[in-house]
Amino acid sequence: MSDPKVVDGKAEGRGLVLIGYRGTGKSTVGRLLARLTGRPFFEVDEEIVARAGKTIKAMFEEDGEPAFRDVEEGVVRDLTADHHDAVLGTGGGTILREANRRRLRSFGLVAWLTADVAELARRLEADAITRETRPSLTNKGAVEEIAEVLAYRTPFYEEIAHVAIDAQHAKPEEVARRILEHWRCS
Repeated sequence: MSDPKVVDGKAEGRGLVLIGYRGTGKSTVGRLLARLTGRPFFEVDEEIVARAGKTIKAMFEEDGEPAFRDVEEGVVRDLTADHHDAVLGTGGGTILREANRRRLRSFGLVAWLTADVAELARRLEADAITRETRPSLTNKGAVEEIAEVLAYRTPFYEEIAHVAIDAQHAKPEEVARRILEHWRCS
């Protein structure tokens, strides 16, 4: 189990953002952090579904990814503007748009939760809800898809992360504790 890796400097805002590929535990850790700090927790994907009135998978199938990303950008804009001290759990691809990266980075500490491809595939396969509500992002098998998408997204995660934390070899409580070591909660 390694210590958190500080990627770059201190955060500007008072909030906390969790980024990383789906299956890294952003929702679980985000809820824990909110409970430990008494701050509200918002999950970007849940807010998108509420705003759109349909699942993310349905949005991708019916409207296409660009339309989904437009709604996502609006949700990120609104959450970061209206909830300055919240904990935000992002979707794995929220970091794809430069406007989102800029907003999230200035919102507060950005913690990147990491796990390797095989572990992510195992977690996602075990999660029936994810299989039903989230789209496949390529026409490849799970491991190949995760490896390809993660390789593309990693530079974006690296660009905005203040700290990277191994979420594979630690329980959610330990991941939350490590994040709190880096987060200015004042």
